[in-house]
Amino acid sequence: MLMLSKFLHLAAAIIWLGGVVFMLTSLRPVAIAQLQPSARLTLLSAVLVRFFVLVWVSVIALLLTGLHMMISTGMGNAPKGWHWMLGLGLAMFAVFGHLYFGPFKRLKRAVARADWPRASVHLSNIHKLVVANFCLGWAAVAAVVFVS
Repeated sequence: MLMLSKFLHLAAAIIWLGGVVFMLTSLRPVAIAQLQPSARLTLLSAVLVRFFVLVWVSVIALLLTGLHMMISTGMGNAPKGWHWMLGLGLAMFAVFGHLYFGPFKRLKRAVARADWPRASVHLSNIHKLVVANFCLGWAAVAAVVFVS
C-alpha cells in the first residue's frame, strides 16, 4: 500500500507541475503572441477550467497519499524533507485555494461579461500566483531530495 501511495503522490505532482510548465512555457506565451485579448482570455479561461479540475484531483491525491505515507512511517520517523514537503504542500494548497476562489472566479465572470480589461487583470493575478506555486512545488521536490 505504501508503494501505491508513493506512485499516486508522484503522479499527482507530475500532473500539477507538468501542467503548469505547459501553461507557463507554451500555451500562455503563444496565446499572448497570436491572439487578440477577447480570444486569448476566452481560451485561457476555458483551459484553466479544465486544468483546475486536474489540479483539484491532484491536491486531494497529494494530501491523502502524503498523509498516508507520513502516518505509515510515523511522523517522528519520517525524513525531515518529508516534513518540509508537507509544509510547502500546505502552502501550495492555500495559494491554489485563494487563486481558485478569488482571481479565477473573477476571471470567469469578467470573461462571461466580455469585460476584457478586467479579465486581463485577473489573469495577470492568476499568473503571479501560479508562478509562486510553481516555485513552492519545486522547493518541495528539492526538500525531499536534499534535506535528510
